[in-house]
Amino acid sequence: MKKLILAIAFIGMGSFAMAQTTTPQDKEVRKAEFQQKRQQKEQEHLAQMQKDLNLNQSQVAQIKALHEKRKDDMKADFAKNKEARQAKMDEMKAKRAQMDADMKKILTPTQYDKWQADRKAKMEARKVAMKDKGMKGGKMMKKHMETAAPQAN
Repeated sequence: MKKLILAIAFIGMGSFAMAQTTTPQDKEVRKAEFQQKRQQKEQEHLAQMQKDLNLNQSQVAQIKALHEKRKDDMKADFAKNKEARQAKMDEMKAKRAQMDADMKKILTPTQYDKWQADRKAKMEARKVAMKDKGMKGGKMMKKHMETAAPQAN
């Protein structure tokens, strides 16, 4: 269950980060593909549980209902906290803007430009490092599954 929650969190962060670079059509297509894959994985997981635990149809239906309830609860919690997350992001943007303004007062224009360029380069390096570690969206899960698959053989 922890893996599911972490996967949803990473996917949420990844989709938020990618939202600025994709078109609405791309987002809809990806969302539909993701939902289809997620639904398929849920079915496979339920079938595997049925096989491993020798569940009857009543138990399968109850487990499926329990999973749906849990999913709905998580969506409700996510929606409830959306406003707080947005407020926190706005606060961070304001602090960043204030830091920029303060640095602009302290540094000469040349120094400020160099500082901005250096900061941007470091940000790009962090993005690349995070991408290499598999921290963007569902890529972490894919990387984990790719590394876990050879061990299972």
